[in-house]
Amino acid sequence: MLIRPGAIGDCVVALPALEYLKSDYTEVWVPSAVVPLVRFADRVRRLPSAIDLLGLPDLEPPAAILEHLRSFDSIVSWYGANQPLFRERVRELNLPFEFFPALPNSNAAGLHVVDYFLTAAGAAPGGAPRIPVIPVEHGSLVIHPFSGSGRKNWPIQRFHALAERLPGRVEWCAAPHEPISGAVKIEDLYELACWLAGARAFIGNDCGITHIAAAVQTPVVAIFGPTDPAVWAPRGPKVKIVAGDLANISVEQVADAVSALL
Repeated sequence: MLIRPGAIGDCVVALPALEYLKSDYTEVWVPSAVVPLVRFADRVRRLPSAIDLLGLPDLEPPAAILEHLRSFDSIVSWYGANQPLFRERVRELNLPFEFFPALPNSNAAGLHVVDYFLTAAGAAPGGAPRIPVIPVEHGSLVIHPFSGSGRKNWPIQRFHALAERLPGRVEWCAAPHEPISGAVKIEDLYELACWLAGARAFIGNDCGITHIAAAVQTPVVAIFGPTDPAVWAPRGPKVKIVAGDLANISVEQVADAVSALL
């Protein structure tokens, strides 16, 4: 069994390591939104909230979860790595857990996050996330102007100015809760991945959807501000990074990066 928590991008960059650890029978527990993206496993389940109970010594975990966990010879978990009570509890329960850090630590300075997870799993670095899809062909240039953190977002006004300069059809992409009218909003991430695979190119901030676009091998321009692209850049066959102070990254810089991909 493999247990991987985290946001969309955190899970996507861990896909090569997860797939490397695949065995004769592999079950994967991930957050519910990410379940459709895990295509290699024999079974994929939503990470149950009841797993938190394993870290609470005064509460008994549900018997069904304990029985299920005990049915595995090995459980590799990125969940609980930084929770001493959780780790102690699974030892007391004699559960076959092995813990990997859920995010790069200070000893991994400069190492790309995909390589960090691969080397922790015992694999060679240099892999890239791949999500097998059947593309929904539309040939648009897709803009996704959001992320999970406002501090990582290039100003929305510049995205609009960029859209006016791009050649061909432009479509906007957003999550169901994100405030932009007329955008394509696809809640199921696998269906979104199929749609992104049919794009001519994708432009977005440092976010999970940008990692998905790269993982389906769509040409990607990723705009980076406070995060380090040497560690967090999406990996794909055609990826351009525009990095710097977000307030100073110009429309011309991003437009030039898109032109270089087309």
